[in-house]
Amino acid sequence: MTRIMTQEQRLDFLVRCLLNEKEEYRDMEIPADKREKQRLLRSLMNVRPPAPASEEFLNVQDAYLQERIKERGVTKLKDLTPVQPGLYLWKGDITTLSADAIVNAANSRMLGCFVPCHGCIDNAIHTYAGIQLRCECAKMMAAQGKEEPAGRAKITKAYNLPCRWVLHTVGPIIYGAVTKTDRELLAGCYRSCLELAAAHGLQSVAFCCISTGEFHFPNELAAKTAVQTVRTWQQQNPNQIKVIFNVFKESDYEIYKRLLR
Repeated sequence: MTRIMTQEQRLDFLVRCLLNEKEEYRDMEIPADKREKQRLLRSLMNVRPPAPASEEFLNVQDAYLQERIKERGVTKLKDLTPVQPGLYLWKGDITTLSADAIVNAANSRMLGCFVPCHGCIDNAIHTYAGIQLRCECAKMMAAQGKEEPAGRAKITKAYNLPCRWVLHTVGPIIYGAVTKTDRELLAGCYRSCLELAAAHGLQSVAFCCISTGEFHFPNELAAKTAVQTVRTWQQQNPNQIKVIFNVFKESDYEIYKRLLR
């Protein structure tokens, strides 16, 4: 029978298990401070390659992450007010949003961010979903046999996130001036996610600001592309999918608020 563990005991257990997976980490001292310990766990999860884990580890991890989600608070679609029919604007952490699917701005490897505690959405989604997400992505990419091109989308389970599914899409990387191809690829990300969601019978999708972070797509132009593409798709597919534009920065919130007036 599995013993009942406190959240702190789960945290200690998970950190120690991950440290023991690598010879060079085994003698590392676990910090006493709770926040530092949480940061260490996230770092270890971020750098961990896709590999099976014991049933005990997964059970403890799932219980820990689900409790963390409760601590951070969950926002449900029914709690949001549409700014237009079928369109919502919400500022917050997308990993705490309960929609049918959330969109992950992935990179071409599609395995999540390996940089410890990086601030990108890819890192956050993989952290709070759990290590199963990277394993599923690895199997998917191994079957594909090549990196993911920009403008398409793939779907995975959400595991410990409050949403049901994660839609992964790779946006264009901007190195200089934005080209027509860049705009078309970004629009393709939004269309591909909506088509994939529709094919799976999903009724709500939350989009992050694809390509605007590490990929350097200008925020204003990215938002215009997003809004125009989603509106066009909804007009062609009426009353099918509710869309939440999720932003994290106040500057992005103001851009979307103006565009959606």
